[in-house]
Amino acid sequence: MANILWQDRKRYFGLPLSFTKYSLSDDRLFVETGLLNLEQNEVRLYRILDLQLKRSLGQRIFGVGSIIVTSSDKSLGKFEIRNIKDSADVKEKLSTLVEQQREAKRVVGREFMGGADDMDDDDLHDGVL
Repeated sequence: MANILWQDRKRYFGLPLSFTKYSLSDDRLFVETGLLNLEQNEVRLYRILDLQLKRSLGQRIFGVGSIIVTSSDKSLGKFEIRNIKDSADVKEKLSTLVEQQREAKRVVGREFMGGADDMDDDDLHDGVL
């Protein structure tokens, strides 16, 4: 297995009482679920498009948070790394690694703000396209 930089379990009331494990290597994020029947998914970091940190009042009380990951991966797509310790630090580490992998792989992100139907003649003259 790859060099693991971070790992944690999904937590309940701040305690790792779950069979969902998360781990991060320098080029992949792994999500493993199950006790008897294990399922492991991974997403290559350069495929991650967006990260969002979410911390409810209950999560803040127990010192955990969740990271919402939007990726172009077909099997995982948009998923949540739920109830982990040091969620803000993990999000920053993940964000840094994503950028490093995107640069190393020379991946260019393309973000679209609405479709062509949202444009008018002024946008065409102003060089929006």
